[in-house]
Amino acid sequence: MSNPSLSVRPAAECRYDVVALGEVMLRLDPGDRRVRNARQFSVWEGGGEYNVARGLRRCFGLRGAIVTALARNDVGSLVEDLMLTGGLDTSWVQWRDYDGIGREVRNGLNFTERGFGVRGALGVSDRGNTAVSQMKPDDVDWEALFSSGVRWLHTGGIFAALSESAADVAEAAMATAREHGTIVSYDLNYRPSLWKGIGGVERAREVNRRLAKHVDVMIGNEEDFTASLGFEVEGVDESLTDLNTGAFRAMIERASAEYENFQVIATTLRGVKTATINDWGAIAWSRAEGFAEATHRPDLEIFDRVGGGDSFASGLAYGLMELGSLEQAVNYGAAHGALAMTTPGDTTTATLAEVAKLAGGGSARVDR
Repeated sequence: MSNPSLSVRPAAECRYDVVALGEVMLRLDPGDRRVRNARQFSVWEGGGEYNVARGLRRCFGLRGAIVTALARNDVGSLVEDLMLTGGLDTSWVQWRDYDGIGREVRNGLNFTERGFGVRGALGVSDRGNTAVSQMKPDDVDWEALFSSGVRWLHTGGIFAALSESAADVAEAAMATAREHGTIVSYDLNYRPSLWKGIGGVERAREVNRRLAKHVDVMIGNEEDFTASLGFEVEGVDESLTDLNTGAFRAMIERASAEYENFQVIATTLRGVKTATINDWGAIAWSRAEGFAEATHRPDLEIFDRVGGGDSFASGLAYGLMELGSLEQAVNYGAAHGALAMTTPGDTTTATLAEVAKLAGGGSARVDR
């Protein structure tokens, strides 16, 4: 089915439907306890860019690959094993020799507790000097990858913040992808903790505005667009309890006017009432179709909010590749994000049937 908002390469002429570029960390989850007093952790793999490709593979059944780097030790092997379970091709993973204690290179860890009620979710990253942050633009044969046929490349602001060379790697991948007709999506994903030691908001804006010139589909929330690109969302309360979509429409119009390469812009709308009760919605725009808004879900109950935005991005990408309208795409994205936040871990456990049902107005009544 052809989507009027984007011209996506046919699946039949491509090796991959999606390739993600970014860091994949080991998430250590204390379950119902807190990181500071846990005695055991469950482990998951996760990463802002990786989660999107994994969602497209596991929920939507598309073919995907991950480009990342890992230190060659047992933790790296565990991350690889989890990625293989996620269904992505790992043949583009770059392996780095481990020095024994991580003095020169290591794998990233992310301790994340879910939050509940008035206690917000908490993430404690341990990702300095990781293998992926040391990647250089010529470490990967981008020409070989994209000439083999790739419909969609996804990367984002988390990867770009890891180091000076990471931003250069992203730019090399994005530029080569577009030369081969691959759609490039980018999630701004502004994280203050990643930028504060290397120049803060000013540096984030400098890097992201440079990379934005290579983007077809730009994704983010109100903080992302303000911090990373400098587009203020005016007249919106911080809680977003009363979602003023007019302000978001104005922001998107400014972004689309400045970046003529943007074909689609999408933003999630989240009103945080408590850690476990959020208002949830999304709005998208394309040059071909104008604005479309997803079904607004007030008082959405959250089990684990981490990865909700990534699952929105994967549902949106699926819709833009496989469905017939921007309205369908943004509703699939919002539905997938909502479902992903009902289960633990960064990554989705939803099925395409569940997403289609919720996007179509289905309820939570039991299926028998």
